Amino acid sequence: MDQLESYIENHTTDEDELLYQLNRETHLKTYYPHMLSGKVQGKFLEMVIHMLQPQSILEIGTFTGYSALSMAKALPEGGILYTIDNNEEIESFARRFFDKAPYGKKIRFILGDARAVIPDLDETFDLVFIDADKNHYPDYYELALRKLRKGGFILADNVLWGGKVVENNSHPDKETRGVMAFNELVKNDSRVEQVILSVRDGLMLIRKL
Repeated sequence: MDQLESYIENHTTDEDELLYQLNRETHLKTYYPHMLSGKVQGKFLEMVIHMLQPQSILEIGTFTGYSALSMAKALPEGGILYTIDNNEEIESFARRFFDKAPYGKKIRFILGDARAVIPDLDETFDLVFIDADKNHYPDYYELALRKLRKGGFILADNVLWGGKVVENNSHPDKETRGVMAFNELVKNDSRVEQVILSVRDGLMLIRKL
């Protein structure tokens, strides 16, 4: 962590004890702990939920559940957050922390491929958070937009992809291609307006018109 990132961390409200333990266990027990949203992004997501007061949230990509818990913490009473992940190995990990949280009952975990699951969800969402396989971002976006209410929001993580989106590389990997295709798709989509925020690895905030 460089000096500026450390400064940002130190001037952001600390995560609660449950999120701290989840953060710690993720770093101790998983192969890719960098996939965790973490303190700053988690608090940002929580603040967004406080501001928007959505009743229904769709999360595409659960990992160990940090972002889901951060959003559920601020979700109004009666609100529901559906979170989808296709990794069976993290299901019990995430569910254990969902069960510990007093607001965990607001979360509905679905194991499966989001591209197959989303069309069958009988729900219209106020907010969608996309943070799963980067090569499938364009697919997730189109599916999410169909389930999003007019005036609703999509948040997409990792849209800067470690700076690879601006590298002069004639043969980018499939994840980079997916992120770049997604960014261009949104940029040229008259159904929405958007802004990229330099939070962590880049967050795109999209509003459906």
